Amino acid sequence: MKTYLEIQVPLRNDFLWFVELRRICQDIDIKWQMGYYHITMAFIDETPIGIDMRPLLENHFRTFSAPTITFDKLDAFTAMSGMHIINLTATEVPPSFVSLVQDIRSDMKSAGCVINSNFQLHVTLGRVKDPRIQLSTLQNLLGSVSLLPFSMTLTEVDYRVFRGGTIYETKLVYK
Repeated sequence: MKTYLEIQVPLRNDFLWFVELRRICQDIDIKWQMGYYHITMAFIDETPIGIDMRPLLENHFRTFSAPTITFDKLDAFTAMSGMHIINLTATEVPPSFVSLVQDIRSDMKSAGCVINSNFQLHVTLGRVKDPRIQLSTLQNLLGSVSLLPFSMTLTEVDYRVFRGGTIYETKLVYK
């Protein structure tokens, strides 16, 4: 079974930079993410049947303070499917958050989970449907959007079945 661990990012579609982004990209066929913004901490390609990940996750989140992340860059990358992903990211990720993600991924692998992708902090904003668009062209467009750095403290974590329901959820506290 495919599952994933995410931390929610409370973005809104009416943020000025997001409105500008959609306007600048209006001539490109893009499927925009409309709500449900998050950072995928781990995408598990195969989760062993009968293994309960909740105690593992509770162990990590019990003592972890809600991270504050400063988002300061719009970017794009090409997914394994060949589709370009427009995203919001941070040039400096808090080391404690990176350590948490690495530790959780390592413990999940030790428990028998198959994780094929690497962690790349990003919040998906849209998926480019037009295969003729070059990544460099897209990145140049994104660079023209006025994005002032902004910080968010992220508190809501979900472990979910891919295209299914929630298995585990928790709220991190800001310490």
